[in-house]
Amino acid sequence: MFGCCVAGRLLQTNLQQVDETHALFEIPAAEKVNHVCVFLLGTVAFPEGYGATVHFFWPGKGSQVLGMLSNEKPSAIFRLRTAFSASAPASGMSTPSAFTSAASATTGVVTAILGFAVEPLEAVAAQIAALPTAAINTALAPNSMSVTPSKPADPSALAEKIVKHLFNYVSGFVPSGGFGPGSMVPMSVIARWYDSFVSKLRAGGTGFLERGE
Repeated sequence: MFGCCVAGRLLQTNLQQVDETHALFEIPAAEKVNHVCVFLLGTVAFPEGYGATVHFFWPGKGSQVLGMLSNEKPSAIFRLRTAFSASAPASGMSTPSAFTSAASATTGVVTAILGFAVEPLEAVAAQIAALPTAAINTALAPNSMSVTPSKPADPSALAEKIVKHLFNYVSGFVPSGGFGPGSMVPMSVIARWYDSFVSKLRAGGTGFLERGE
């Protein structure tokens, strides 16, 4: 039902069924892992009203909920960190007995566990809602920085920069001191400005307006 692919490695097909509602993948050499993708294979769908929470267990450091999968959200990519704070198992989620016995650690080599718990969507949603905003779909260390959404650009300020860019461009085609109420600019000049403007916009966004290019 579930698939797993660690970045830079082959697709894992060694899913272990723990019981009717729990399954896991062993992640060998987990200390070298940065990102992991989990997904539904498409062969078996969740029962109506059910989904799965995705858990990551690091031996000796505890477990964390990474995110979720459902019929409407059949795949997700998570960034893994090795700094975990021990957390109590979520309601209905027997993390110690279901997953931890499969994890192991030897000198320099860690086998971590990526676990799936099939639960009612209400329980899944409650656990996801309890995650910090920056941790949704990402396994974050406790001291990681959160992501602050950038504010949208002020439309009036952007329009002013575009007009200024046009003025500076066409002024290069007018003799020195030639600008005045009766000044005329050929449409071909405007067309060339437009083509250049769109090209720069597609190549790197509006950053060139800030640089005065």
